[in-house]
Amino acid sequence: MSMIQVYQWCSWFKDGRTSLQDEPRSGRPNTANNDWNTARVDELIKVDRRVELKEISLKLDIPKTNVYEIVHDKFGYRKVSARWVPKMLPDEHKR
Repeated sequence: MSMIQVYQWCSWFKDGRTSLQDEPRSGRPNTANNDWNTARVDELIKVDRRVELKEISLKLDIPKTNVYEIVHDKFGYRKVSARWVPKMLPDEHKR
């Protein structure tokens, strides 16, 4: 952390700030990672396990990076032999 940042934080706490959390900011919120899009992404993958992130992105009209976050971070899917599969497979499915 730079000294300027330390001075800024000290100033904020001297002025009465009590929380370490960021304050709400103006601007456009991230609307692509909502429950509706998450459900649609999961539905598209379950219908066709060979679907690509680019295809999902085009069908739902959301950025490819957000589709990646949903698929990898929320669901834990990984590409195996060009198919989306859950990361944690039971032993019977591994065979």
